[in-house]
Amino acid sequence: MTTLSITINGRAHGPTEVRDDLTMNDYLREYLGMTGTKFGCGAAQCLSCAIIVDNPDGTSTTSPTCVVSAASFDGKAIRTVEGHAKSGELSALQKAFIDHFAFQCGYCTAGFLNEGQVLLERLAKAPVARSELETTIAGALDGHLCRCTGYIKYHEAMRDVILADANRYLVANK
Repeated sequence: MTTLSITINGRAHGPTEVRDDLTMNDYLREYLGMTGTKFGCGAAQCLSCAIIVDNPDGTSTTSPTCVVSAASFDGKAIRTVEGHAKSGELSALQKAFIDHFAFQCGYCTAGFLNEGQVLLERLAKAPVARSELETTIAGALDGHLCRCTGYIKYHEAMRDVILADANRYLVANK
């Protein structure tokens, strides 16, 4: 058994005793009732289970949860798909996913949304040239699998959010 204390979507959880082999996906779903993070392949290959890990240096990355133990997140701050909307208002990225119908079954959407949010945060700190945008989006979303083939729509939604706030995400005059 391991004692787990974690911050999820800005809210502290724990300390909670968990089995050493309990996955983060199971912790979120079974202990906290947070069902937005999906269990897809069980091998960290589809990334439908990806969550955002907020690093102490202010950067963020995504991490699969299906094969990673909950205990490995002890003391960390993470964000799940449930944390994107604020005060009942969808984020710009969530709205763009809806506008583009960038989902069909929706199973992979949480992973794409979390990866997209990390990309937006990265671009806000280190904008890219407009000429690099398509490659940058494709690189960020690479590895996420969608069985319904929503890739193009996810990509288009990301592009629209970035271009809607180009001064924030793109290098000026490039």
